[in-house]
Amino acid sequence: MRPTLLLALMGALACGQAAAQGIRNAPPPRALETAAYVFAAANVCGYRIGTAPFEALLARYQVTIEDVRPPRGPFGAKVQTIFTLMSNQMMQNRDAACRAVAGEYGPEGTIAPGILLPPAPAEAPPPAKQP
Repeated sequence: MRPTLLLALMGALACGQAAAQGIRNAPPPRALETAAYVFAAANVCGYRIGTAPFEALLARYQVTIEDVRPPRGPFGAKVQTIFTLMSNQMMQNRDAACRAVAGEYGPEGTIAPGILLPPAPAEAPPPAKQP
């Protein structure tokens, strides 16, 4: 068999296997940055992430939460790197950063409302027993 024919046959087999596994293109950088920004805001400011609105926002980029979940998702390592940089930057001026992100993604957010929710109330200590 000729080497070119053998290489062509091997290439066809490899492409068929890749197509069967569902390989797709990487998400747009904006999707990774947005996910990292939301994760950083939750980390630095203590916000909870509204799962349904966050998944809807990611769906606009044709991305799922499993794609960007650090460090397990296929693009999680990239999100983790961006998250670290953003968290460090937000910590330098925490109050202003938290106000800004709440205005964008908070309950009344201008970009995508309801993604970042106020922190859960701390559990109240049990009442003291009275004699």
